[in-house]
Amino acid sequence: MTDLPRRSIEEITERTDQIIGADSAALVASAPALADELLAMGEDVLLAWLVAKGQQPTEELSEGFRLLALHRQGSRGNPSFNACRETAREIVYHRNLVLAETQPEAQARNLRLGAMVVRHLALFIEGKLQADGLGEFCCSSRPIRQGEADKLKTEAQ
Repeated sequence: MTDLPRRSIEEITERTDQIIGADSAALVASAPALADELLAMGEDVLLAWLVAKGQQPTEELSEGFRLLALHRQGSRGNPSFNACRETAREIVYHRNLVLAETQPEAQARNLRLGAMVVRHLALFIEGKLQADGLGEFCCSSRPIRQGEADKLKTEAQ
C-alpha cells in the first residue's frame, strides 16, 4: 500500500468523515479502490506512531498485510499499544469484506464501517501522541479529558 501518498492523522480523519457521509452509489462505484485506500490510511496512522517514536517502519508483512506488521512493530515495548491490535485486524477484515461482497448496499455499509474503524485508530494514535500515558484501553482518554478539565478550571478562575 506504499504507492499512495502518506497522509497526516488530520487528513485521515477528514477523509474518513467524507467516506462515512458519502452517497452509497458513489461508494460502490469505487469500492475496491476505497477499500485499499482505507487500508493505506491505517498504515499511515501506524507509520505516524513509529516515526514519532524514532523507529524505522518495517516493510515486512504479517499475515499478508503490512498494517499488521506495523502494529506488531509499534507494540514492542509498549503494552498499551496492544489495545489497537483488534482495530488493525478489523481494518483488514473490512477491506476483505468489501472486496468479497456482491450486494451494493452491503458493500457501502462495509466501507462506511471500515472508515469508522480507521477513524477510531487515527483518534487513538492521535491521543497517544498527545499523551503517551493514555492508558491500557483503546478508548481511554482520561489524560486528555483531564487536561481539558484542568484548562477549563484555570480559565474559570
